[in-house]
Amino acid sequence: MHFSKKSLTEDGFTGFRPLDELDPMRIPQGPGVFVILRRGDFEPVFLSKSTAGTFKKKDPSLKREALEAEWVGDASVLYIGKASAGSQGNRGLRKQIQEFLDYGRGRPTVVWDARLIWQLRDAMDLTIAWKELPPSELNAAEAAYHASFVAAHGRLPYANLVQARPRK
Repeated sequence: MHFSKKSLTEDGFTGFRPLDELDPMRIPQGPGVFVILRRGDFEPVFLSKSTAGTFKKKDPSLKREALEAEWVGDASVLYIGKASAGSQGNRGLRKQIQEFLDYGRGRPTVVWDARLIWQLRDAMDLTIAWKELPPSELNAAEAAYHASFVAAHGRLPYANLVQARPRK
């Protein structure tokens, strides 16, 4: 997979909304995988302090050198994540993405994984897309997307710090 808007669309991703224009009520409630993408002309400007909230009283900010080291210059996808249904069945894409946005606005939350997104000056100009999946396929799909991205780019997307592995 090339991880372009075209290839993601062909693979079943929908949405493709800028974060600053996203209406959470238009996001499906079911489980699935989501991606954060940048436009072709997006140039990273790293903030010295993240706009994200704290998690367990930890500052999500990284040093500029660490952010630059994580940047994948030839990739449009900056993050690949998943949204499970949760143990009570009340989570899913809408709730996970809303928490991701709230986290970027400085609210404390449990969304620690994609924190590098919120150290980009123009993070709200990024685009989000999603793909609904049955719960039984979710972990394998996330792991497969990560592996495919690594195969294409030699490393994980910018804001993915841990590679997903399929669970048995």
